Amino acid sequence: MFLFLTVLQAIVAAALVGVILMQRSEGGGLGIGGSPSGMLSARGAADFLTRSTKWLAVLFVVLSIALAAVAVESTSGSAIESTLDRTVAPAAPADPLGPATTGDAAPASDDPLADVTE
Repeated sequence: MFLFLTVLQAIVAAALVGVILMQRSEGGGLGIGGSPSGMLSARGAADFLTRSTKWLAVLFVVLSIALAAVAVESTSGSAIESTLDRTVAPAAPADPLGPATTGDAAPASDDPLADVTE
């Protein structure tokens, strides 16, 4: 459910950005020519983009609240672990400059500058 809402939130956000970028800063809309009245006029496009922006913004806010509620609900039952598990030994670091680990290879030195010759 959380993944579905997150994907839907991303789609709505991308659509909202696209609709906002299509609008003129003066509120003129797309400025597409056509008949003086109707959906393809500049005024009709501006009205459509304004309404689309409003509903996409409302949907974005509602999805944000729903995602927050789902996140709180999914994490409320689990306890937060505040201690570290100290029983696990740290992994040995790999020596990228040393010889390959074969049966007859010399053991690697702990000093990284020991192999440097001048």
